[in-house]
Order: sequence, then structure tokens, then C-alpha cells
Amino acid sequence: MINKRLLIKNLLAHNDESSFYDKKRKIDLGTKEGKAKFLKHICALSNSNPKNNSFIVIGVEDETNEITGTDFFDDSKIQNLINAYLTNAPLIIYENVAFPKLPADKVVGLVTIRPNGKITSLRKNIWKYWGGSIFLRDGSISMPKDFDIEIKDVNSEIVQSIENNAKNNIELTLDGVIDFINHRHKDLESHYKVFKELFVVCWAGNIKKLKDKTYYSRVDIELINEQVRLFYSALDEVSIEITEDEFKITEYVHLGLNNQFRYYPLEEVTIGFEENGSHKIDSKLVFEAPRFNKKTLFHIYNSNNALVEKLKKNIPLIPSEEKDLRKLPATYLICYLNDFSEAKEKLFEAKPYLKNFSDEVYHSFKESVRILRKVKYN
Repeated sequence: MINKRLLIKNLLAHNDESSFYDKKRKIDLGTKEGKAKFLKHICALSNSNPKNNSFIVIGVEDETNEITGTDFFDDSKIQNLINAYLTNAPLIIYENVAFPKLPADKVVGLVTIRPNGKITSLRKNIWKYWGGSIFLRDGSISMPKDFDIEIKDVNSEIVQSIENNAKNNIELTLDGVIDFINHRHKDLESHYKVFKELFVVCWAGNIKKLKDKTYYSRVDIELINEQVRLFYSALDEVSIEITEDEFKITEYVHLGLNNQFRYYPLEEVTIGFEENGSHKIDSKLVFEAPRFNKKTLFHIYNSNNALVEKLKKNIPLIPSEEKDLRKLPATYLICYLNDFSEAKEKLFEAKPYLKNFSDEVYHSFKESVRILRKVKYN
């Protein structure tokens, strides 16, 4: 079993970006340009490594190798994006890897691209890249290539050595459990569960009991053996169900208008553990968008637009408008879910102004975008 934190450290220490490894400060899957560049790198790394894994490390400064971290990314449907745009699409896995010195809401993203031995190409046009384009790694750069390319395997021994040096052991596992419970979450109620005498899952959060069910907020869930964070949220609530074979997380989002709020189930994530030492993560979107009065939504939508215009013009907001601004990302989200198709564009248009206004408002923006992304890919 590979310790993903060790794997990232070995990749950063091994050499600079190469034909099996790339690093990014961040990725942006919210724009056509960001998606296109991400797909280009996936395509190039897959073609350059027909018999071994390739990797993209996200949350690292390119020149200095400093680990700065990135936001937790829990979009389990990212494979759908790959399948939609790439012919002979490789299997990719996106994992959020915990690093002790990063803030609680930051991780290092690790994209693992599995080999498929086939030539991968763009299925259709996106941004400035044409459908049918083929990319390969030329040193640290993903470059377009001719159709009559020959795939060569030159990295298997190097990648195997890096992965072997990143294997987990009992000391790393015990240190991980102790660090999670006694240090990182000493102010929260923490638990651990061993599955199949091999896998250790730790979780922590604030507990709230409602009737016969337990809910957690400020939730952090980690597969300790691999140092992979399975779930993290400072706001949303989750319920957890445990059997001898599975660890199931149901995530809820808090949505509403005025004083009428409720929790809506968003997604179920099930981690299944096998006797043969493997595990599988399955996700299922269970969200049903709440419906609200159209007249009320028109009023809120227009008010949101007026607030954004004030921010653009640097016009000071009165206290009641600041209160509405804190709700703006969530109310734009509700408008979009109720068939206000332009609300999504308005939300993204407001991003730089919300980011400059306050951390609280910008965090709300990121939460709303996360829900939008999940709904879209499903």
C-alpha cells in the first residue's frame, strides 16, 4: 500500500517535471481554458507512459517546489470529464493528500493517471485545441504531435522505484493515527476504525444527535494508510454509517431562503474494503433541488445583481446589504437550480469581488461552486 504523502515527497525530490510527472500550483476546471489545459496534460502524460503510472501534483510552486497546498477537491465525477473529451481515455484518480504544516482547509492534490497502452487524443474541440489532437511530453512540456507517433516506454524502472520507496509501514500508520487524534483534532471528538485488519480510517467532527441519528459538522475523514483525506468540510453536515466492510458518508447541504432552511442530502460516498487488500470508492448523487416561489426568486436574483454592480463600482454597502452579500453565493445557486440559467454566469462574474470582500463570503462562493460542479457532472 502506497503512502501518498511519501509518494509526493519522492516525486518532488526525484527531479523536475518530466515525461511521467507534472506539478501545478492549481488547476481550474471552472473555465474552458482551465479544462482544456488539464485535458492536454492528461493526454500527454498518458501517451508518454504506456506501461506505468503518471502523476500531476497540485499545490506546489513551480520554481521553488514549495508546498503551498490547494483547496480540498471532492469531485468524484472528474472521470466523466476525461471520458467526454478524450478518445482512449485513461483511468485517473484524484486524491486529497494531507500535509501536517498546511492549514486545515488545504491539501496537496495528487492525480494518478493509469496506463492503458493506447494512443489518447482529444475527442472534440475545446478552447484552442482541435478535436483529434495528440499530445506528448517533451521534457516538462506537453506538446502536440503528429498522428504517426510511436509510443515508447522509458520510465517504468524510475516510476517503480519511486512507488516502492513510498510504501506504507506500521510506524507511519500509528504515527498518522496519533497525529490525527491527539494533535490535528484534539478539540473535536475523534474515532478510528480498522477494516480487514489492514485499513485504518480516522474521522473527527462536532457531534449533533437528532432523534436516533448522529450528524457531524467540521468533519475531517482520512484513510490513514495512504494519508488521503476522504472528506473535509467546515460547514456542511454529514452522517456516517459503518459495517465490517464499508464506511459510508452521506453529505448534506444547508439551503433555504429567508428563515426557511433545511438540510438536503447531496451525495453518498461509500468506501468498500476487500479481503484481498484493495478498496473501492463509489459515489452517488442523491440531491434533489429545492423549489421556491418564482416571484420571490426574481426579487432575490435582481437584488444580487444590484449588489454585484455596487461592488464593481466600489460603492460602499450598508449593513443590510452586507448581510445579503453573505448569502449571495447560496441564493445565486438556488436561482440556478430553479431554472435561472444566467445565475451561474452571474455567480462566476462576481468571484473576484467576493474574494476581495471577505474570506467568509469567498468561502461561501467556493461551497456553492462545488455543489454546482457535482450537479453538472452528474
